[in-house]
This record gives sequence, structure tokens and C-alpha cells, in this order.
Amino acid sequence: MSRQQRDALDAMFRSSPRSETRPTPEKQRNGFAGAVTRPAPEGVITRRTVLGGRPALELEPAEVSGRGRLLYLHGGGYVVGSPDTHAGLVGELARRAGLRAISVDYRLAPEHPFPAAVDDGLAAYRELLAAGTDARDLVMAGDSAGGGLSIATLLAAREAGLPQPAAVVVFSPWVDLTLAGGSIRSKEGADPIFTEADVRAYADLYVGGGDRAHPLASPVFADLTELPPLLVQVGANEVLLDDAVRLAGRAGADDIEVTLEVGPGLPHVFQHHYGHLDEADAALDRAARFFTAHLGARHPGADRLERAH
Repeated sequence: MSRQQRDALDAMFRSSPRSETRPTPEKQRNGFAGAVTRPAPEGVITRRTVLGGRPALELEPAEVSGRGRLLYLHGGGYVVGSPDTHAGLVGELARRAGLRAISVDYRLAPEHPFPAAVDDGLAAYRELLAAGTDARDLVMAGDSAGGGLSIATLLAAREAGLPQPAAVVVFSPWVDLTLAGGSIRSKEGADPIFTEADVRAYADLYVGGGDRAHPLASPVFADLTELPPLLVQVGANEVLLDDAVRLAGRAGADDIEVTLEVGPGLPHVFQHHYGHLDEADAALDRAARFFTAHLGARHPGADRLERAH
């Protein structure tokens, strides 16, 4: 393990909220913001806006190539996080890909439980299309819960008869709220951020007594047919490893073009450590290339969907 990796992991240990008495959602949000927030990179302009009826943050790099747009859904267990906490990560991804990005402040649990976040994701996606963005010029991304929400949003868009975007990238996606993946337990000792109890607590706040296996809550159980090409990046040292692996397997079984990348020795959403961790920079570069390789292209699912409608 490199010194950069050790420094990043030490920082994550220090910010890990592993107390027996869990703080209120508001305290969790403040703590999360203090631990992970990084400003947008130099040269990336930010503007407040509204998309799909929700506050949003636009991020525009100095150098933009073409008409491509990136719709980003932030992580945080559906309970914490915001476009501000992820401005650095989203801005860095947008800068490397040469894309204008918009990050949505979707409603959070427990005040707004499932399916509020999915409704907001779909409303944002629908408005981008209605405003004239060609689906072939649109890509999506999300991390952790935002990764699962990105897939759920595209499932909801498919059911609404909307065209799919050119591609989707997810970092350490949380796609199984039933916590059935073996790594939830087997990787607990290696994960510097989460325990099984931490992840279960987020699921309790988001879904409560509802169906945790619902495809829009746990997309690993969904039929992913007709979704766009998918890139999944995950660290080997995280309890959500199996979520990512099983999502990629489900996509492959449903005839979706999918690429799975597992980073040895890396933690949850290691991409947050761009500029300090070589593996994070390399992963963001690969994600950017994945976007540019698919923007403007047609994929089989889009053609089938248009014929069906």
C-alpha cells in the first residue's frame, strides 16, 4: 500500500462515525459535510439552479467539448450529502471529461423516505430531456447511495418511456438494501468507514418497514434490460464490494455492456481522494474516457425503446 493510500485511509478512520449512540440526521449531515467536502476545482464555475423542482448545482469546466451533459446524484446513504459536499468530485469528473455537469439536491431521509429520492432523480432527468437535451448527449453518474439512485432513476425513466442516456458510471454503488451481499460481513474488518450496522441504519431511515428488495430501492434485483453502457468502480476494502460485483453481473446477464473495476486495497468511493491518491486520479480518468467514448453513440437499448414507443 502506498503512502498516499495510508494517508487517505487514516483520514477516513478519523472521520468515521462509529459511536454506539447514533447522532441525529442533522448532526450526521454536518459531520459528513465537514469530513468530505471539497470545493470545485480551479477553473470550474459553479452556479445555483433548480432542476426537477429541486435545488441543484451547475458545474462548468473552462474547457467544454461538445454538447455533452453530466447528471450527477451524490452519495450519503440517502440521509446525508449534498451537491456542495460533492462539488470537488463532480467538478473534477466534469473537468476531466470536458462536460457541463449538474448535481441534484434530492430529498433526504428520514424526512423524505423512499421513493422520494427516486422521484426527484426522475424529475431531474425528465426536465433535462424536456429542455432539449438529447439523450445521446447525456450521461449519468453517482457514488454510493447516489450510484444506486442513478440506476433506479434510469429504471424509472425506462418505465416512463423516456430514452436512456449515453452511459452511466457508478462509484461504490449501494444497490442492495437487504444487505444480502457476503462482503457486508466478510469485509467489515477491512472497511475503514462502515460496519454492517452503519449500513443497516441508513437502510432503516430510508426504507423503514417498506420492501427493501423493491427494484427501485435495491436495483441489484431489477431487470436491467435496455439500460445504457455501465462502468462500475469499487474498492476491494469495502463492505459494499459485493453490491458492485453483483450489479455488474446482473447487467451482464441482462445483455448490458458493463465494465467492472475493483481497486485492490482501496476504500469506499476512493475517487474522493483525487489529487492525493494516484488510484483515484486514474479511476476518474477512466470514467471520463468511458463517457467520451459513448457520448453521441446509439446503444441497442435506446433503439429498442424508441421502437416500442
